[in-house]
Amino acid sequence: MEINEDDVVMCTVKKIEGTTVFVEIEDNGMGSIVFSEVAAGRIRNIRDYVYPNKKIVCKVLKIDPSGTIHLSLRRVSGKEREEAKEKYQKETVFKKLLKEIVKFPEQVIEKIKKSFSLADFFDKVKENPKILEEYLPKKEAEELAKKIIEKKEKEKIAKRIILLKSFSSSGISDIKSILVPLKDVDITYLGSSKFSLSAKAKDFKEANHKIIQAIESIKTKAKEKRIIFEQLEANK
Repeated sequence: MEINEDDVVMCTVKKIEGTTVFVEIEDNGMGSIVFSEVAAGRIRNIRDYVYPNKKIVCKVLKIDPSGTIHLSLRRVSGKEREEAKEKYQKETVFKKLLKEIVKFPEQVIEKIKKSFSLADFFDKVKENPKILEEYLPKKEAEELAKKIIEKKEKEKIAKRIILLKSFSSSGISDIKSILVPLKDVDITYLGSSKFSLSAKAKDFKEANHKIIQAIESIKTKAKEKRIIFEQLEANK
């Protein structure tokens, strides 16, 4: 699969030399990360962030004419990281199940990748198991479809931390009136006017959408009641 600048990719750390981290990009050869793109600020111990064989999600900064791929770890957002991990998990599960049934799984994977990413194909099989018969004999397709449909996925969680502060005598009840009606979102008071919001769903995109909707509702109602609102933190 061809990659481009700003793409988010799953990588495996291979080695650390000098001030550069060398990684293997999933299905795309090698790439490198300079220490300044591992984390913001001074890095006292690089192994607090990366070490050989660790799976990390990176963003493609640039690709030299020579083909050298320069990556960043610190520029990946929490949302991008979770979506990349979810995609990688689906692809890994699909490959594992395929190997249990098919004698030459690599040939099937190569054929599928001409039209779909493996993660997208995994989802399509759940919606329409018959699609497998375009790539496998009917008996093998039915067996693989059954395994994929029965495979339970862990719910994904999206989180935000917000601040709500009021100087009104009715501030506490005003804040409660904003938060209590929210659906599909768990709220935890952290102290110092801070609240943690979390939402669960079958995939991170859906969970994140629930959080975004909740925050928009909170922001609008806070403005109406003259309550200070601030979003402090997203997924990391």
